[in-house]
Amino acid sequence: MLAILKKEIQSFFTSPIGYLVIAIFLLTNGLFLWVFKSEFNVLDYGFADLSSFFFLAPWILLFLIPAVCMRSFSDEKKQGTLELLLTKPISHTNVVLGKYLGAFVLILIALLPTLIYVYTVYQLGNPIGNLDTGSTIGSYFGLLFLIAAYTSIGIFASILTDNQIVAFITAIAICFFFYYGFDAIADVSTSTFIEQLGMNYHFKSIGRGVIDTRDVLYFVSVTIFFLALTIVKVGNKSINKKKWVTLSVLLLGLFVVNIFSNSMFKRFDLTSDKRYTLSEASKQLVKDVSSPIIIDVFLEGKGFPSEFRRLKTETQQLLEEFTNTNQNINFAFINPIADEASRNINIQQLSERGLTPMQLSVQENGRTTQEVIFPWALASYNDQTVKIPLLKNNIGATNEEKVANSIQHLEYAFADGFKKLIHQKSKKVAVLKGNEQLDNRYIADFVKTIGQYYLTAPFTLDSVASNPQKTLDQLKDFDLIVSAKPTEAFTEEEKYVLDQYTMNGGKSLWLVDKVAMDKDSLYNESGVSFATVRDLNLTDFFFKYGVRINPVLVNDMYSAPIALAIGEGSEAQFQPVQWQYSPLASGNSEHPIGNNLNLVKFDFANQIDTLKNSVKKTILLKSSPLSKLIGVPKEISLESITQEPDRSTYNNGNQTLAVLLEGEFTSVYNNRVKPLQLANDKSTSVSTKMIVVADGDVIKNELRRSGPLELGFDAWTGRMYGNKEFLLNAINYLLDDNGLINIRSKEIAIAFMDPEKISTQKRKWQIVNIALPLVLLGVFGFAFNFIRKKKYAT
Repeated sequence: MLAILKKEIQSFFTSPIGYLVIAIFLLTNGLFLWVFKSEFNVLDYGFADLSSFFFLAPWILLFLIPAVCMRSFSDEKKQGTLELLLTKPISHTNVVLGKYLGAFVLILIALLPTLIYVYTVYQLGNPIGNLDTGSTIGSYFGLLFLIAAYTSIGIFASILTDNQIVAFITAIAICFFFYYGFDAIADVSTSTFIEQLGMNYHFKSIGRGVIDTRDVLYFVSVTIFFLALTIVKVGNKSINKKKWVTLSVLLLGLFVVNIFSNSMFKRFDLTSDKRYTLSEASKQLVKDVSSPIIIDVFLEGKGFPSEFRRLKTETQQLLEEFTNTNQNINFAFINPIADEASRNINIQQLSERGLTPMQLSVQENGRTTQEVIFPWALASYNDQTVKIPLLKNNIGATNEEKVANSIQHLEYAFADGFKKLIHQKSKKVAVLKGNEQLDNRYIADFVKTIGQYYLTAPFTLDSVASNPQKTLDQLKDFDLIVSAKPTEAFTEEEKYVLDQYTMNGGKSLWLVDKVAMDKDSLYNESGVSFATVRDLNLTDFFFKYGVRINPVLVNDMYSAPIALAIGEGSEAQFQPVQWQYSPLASGNSEHPIGNNLNLVKFDFANQIDTLKNSVKKTILLKSSPLSKLIGVPKEISLESITQEPDRSTYNNGNQTLAVLLEGEFTSVYNNRVKPLQLANDKSTSVSTKMIVVADGDVIKNELRRSGPLELGFDAWTGRMYGNKEFLLNAINYLLDDNGLINIRSKEIAIAFMDPEKISTQKRKWQIVNIALPLVLLGVFGFAFNFIRKKKYAT
């Protein structure tokens, strides 16, 4: 067998055809990946990976491998040396394996120069070395398994005929059918089973860096079957009945083993961030779904920029992982504006459903045009449909940064959508009333949003005065209470009931203003209002739990604008002007509530101090380092907008605006005279949670004649802030919602290449990746023939 292997390699590299075949393979790869303007161009792609190469390689190998294998047996048969070879004291199996391994090694030699591509991406990474090595290694493993299967088909085609061209065409046809043919049939028949019979289905998984034993077994099975066919065919013009039975049994056995492997398999995600491994919470969520979930993804179209092609790819791969977990999850990518006749109607209908389109600059045939994209998906289950956002529009972020954030958010976005469809609401949220909290119209979008997940109801503390025990018992029926910007002081009796609710494990979200000041109060003739201390009688309440809201205003250079009339009389126009009393708070990226969160908009926020006690405290939101504190009472005037702020005074650093409290709380009334008697009074709570936000306007949505706007949307600037997402994350976390909130902690590192290096060194790396592989091939050929001549000359 080894002798035949050596003979195959020597005969290949002693012929100029062998070098020509490999040179064409390397040149084709080089031109498509580094020169030609296409979606495969690595330099235009912008991401530090070789996904373009691993997508293109199977198609190029579709021609290379048949070219290498076509002479294996056909040439022997044509020259009449096959019969002579079979008379040697070597089994047919060893003959076939020798030919097969010889061709396999030749393809590996042709593949080795492509490692230069890896080095190039490694050097162009931002920073250098920003390349997922594990994923790249896994993808090369995928290529090896694909090469093994292609080569076995090529060897089989070669045994069928003594004509090399016929063998070449036959091998291409069979390889094409196994790689893409089953996909085409599956598209027509909508059969997942047929799709799984094809190589493309299995290579897509293993080719991205995920080694799945089912995929490995598939490629091994295809390789074994075609090698078995070749072994049976060697030396026989026709296959007798006994051998047909043997082949049938082998095929059936391989088929059964592959079917059985679906119930017992192992996956090895070699990517550094385990991006292709679903979180346990996601798996449990969809594990028992018994009816189809149909997902329509609108990330489809021509000429998309590379970052949006990447978002589409990542979305598809994530949905494939969900499908692998449960076959009832079906998805399709749809271009809703492909048909010019229905384009405008579809855009209008999707927009009316809340699927906001996005304008993109598309490069096509050297021209730049504006195209519409819908970065959304619709998921349907049992006659219910939810919309799933695929793009996070972080303020000030580039398209690359938006896509990177969106990719990190994808699993949570789909898991969140599935949860809305699958699970019945069980947990209850009470929205406190009775202390002059925000009117319903100002929290309408918040209530509507959490109403998709939980049962909500208003709850008043008015009955505390007449029947405190009944009030507490009713309050205990709720898992969470929300107090949205109370403006009337709480009585001691009300505080005591709320305290005992906490002692019994109740969770709470407090949005509190310590300073009485509203932006609307500035829109008067004078444009002046006064900020004063607001006494809610909650200072000792929060102090005991470990926080203190201070009666100061946080003034921040990094802030949202306010709409101000500029100009005189009828020529006056409202324009957005920077307003330092509207801080834009950043989330804590190390906590699931604040991770990958857009900026949260505050209005006249207060500052929070954390105090030492046994309760764990986590800062969730904070202002920028360029902040200062302003005491009250304070006259606040719109005229201050026209004055340039003194940057040197903004030196108080980051200010805490929202805090999470977790652990066992001590009662506010521990060792104090109780204002009333309650049954089973507790001085220490069971483990519970509370979030305190030092601004009630965080939960407040804007109003227009048409009704409440979406929470976090600024109608004057068109910006979308992260208020709704922050509050939803906060409530999900407080209610331990199936662990889905922890999916947000999953970090997916998107590796980018350095655009400056690409700009200045593009020509250099194009030459390196086209010329150097050919030079290495030439050096190898020279050395091989030199050693061979020297060996036989002696």
